[in-house]
Amino acid sequence: MASDRLRQVRVLINPKSGFSPSFGSVQRALQSHWDVPGIELTYQVSKSAKDGGAKARRAAEQGVDTVLVVGGDGMVNSIGSVLIGTDTVLGVIPTGSGNGFARHFGIPLSPENAARALIGGTPRRIDVGVVNGHPFFVTCSMAWDAAIVRSFERSPFRGIVPYIFAGAYEFLEYTPQPIDVVIDSGRRLVFADPLVFTVANLTQYGGGARIAPNACEDDGALELVVALHQDVARLLGNITRLFDGTINDLPEVVSHRFRRLAVHRERTAPIQVDGELLEVPADFAVHVHHKGLQVLLPAGKK
Repeated sequence: MASDRLRQVRVLINPKSGFSPSFGSVQRALQSHWDVPGIELTYQVSKSAKDGGAKARRAAEQGVDTVLVVGGDGMVNSIGSVLIGTDTVLGVIPTGSGNGFARHFGIPLSPENAARALIGGTPRRIDVGVVNGHPFFVTCSMAWDAAIVRSFERSPFRGIVPYIFAGAYEFLEYTPQPIDVVIDSGRRLVFADPLVFTVANLTQYGGGARIAPNACEDDGALELVVALHQDVARLLGNITRLFDGTINDLPEVVSHRFRRLAVHRERTAPIQVDGELLEVPADFAVHVHHKGLQVLLPAGKK
């Protein structure tokens, strides 16, 4: 049953998303559950991150109460970023290759089931990570875990298997560099050769890989997860722990909760932000914007 809150709903669809179903199947799912009396349902295509962001901004300015993103984590980022601080709620019909955002919140991965789960859903404000001024909702990575995206983007295929191959290729090519950080009020940490250096707002990398099992979406903190290159043999031998939620039980994996993080690297290198590469300088900051975005969660999700 549709919520009384829903009046104007704008659907933004990315037809090039990782495992994108046909527009017809998405439209049928939404028409079955969302195109009901009392809701004005309209559709637009997001032709690029810039185009989608501009359309979402106009929707918020026009008083649209809910924007439904049909796409993956990259599109969730580009649309959600312009909805921060507005009264417009972000809903997600996941069609990406990783779907870390949807998996964290228990949003079903089929359009039909996602549409059904969200129509009676409840809005909730969640935290937003901000790196060098750029918002992120799922994760931000700065070492080998960022370099993987470079190879994955070049692959014509999507899914966990191509991602593993991209990781193997980048591991052979990747040269670690020291990362020096200052956490919150002045605690300094130096990591000599980080292999994994991820800041998580939510639990997921995507594809079911939970890099930060204890991350909470609305606690006003982010989680830094680090593993060193020198421990790679032990890490690879326990790779299944990424998927069963016990990766942080390994002594080689350390984590720190924070509100603000100052990062210093010896050289510039792209970082991964919600599955996309972002160019940043050698020195930059990461902080949390507490409850900056309203999202639509499935009915019964607490």
